[in-house]
Amino acid sequence: MAKKLQSEIKQNVPFTSIEQEVYLNLLRTGETLSQRVERLLRASDLSGTQYNVLRILRGAGRQGLTCGETANRMVTHDPDITRLLDRLEKRNLITRARNTRDRRVVTTRITPEGLRLLASLDKPMAELHRSLFGHVSQRDLKKLSSLLEKVRSPEE
Repeated sequence: MAKKLQSEIKQNVPFTSIEQEVYLNLLRTGETLSQRVERLLRASDLSGTQYNVLRILRGAGRQGLTCGETANRMVTHDPDITRLLDRLEKRNLITRARNTRDRRVVTTRITPEGLRLLASLDKPMAELHRSLFGHVSQRDLKKLSSLLEKVRSPEE
């Protein structure tokens, strides 16, 4: 396993530890997967984080979410969620409205246009996921998912 990664990154010396090797393998794999997703989304003029926000808001339904709630549900952290929402609102993919009882609270909802855009991406994204992982057995994918969760939660 190390030989393939070492070759890909043109490293001539062994890794200092298995932890280093796994870490670099995760980074390399994540980058590879992200590039493929970004390529698909580019045709719709969306970034991966914008797509993630739209999916979160679609899942939230008609009640929508506050900016903070949206940020907490994101797969990858975006330090400037407000600017990200500004761009989506400018494209009429989301709307934001102040709460009448508490003007500090702003609720974000996906628009019908945002829903249509997501619907147009559902099938291509599912096909991309199959092309990325179709060569790996369901058993191995479940094990990989479980292991990744374990890495993120060392205290459990």
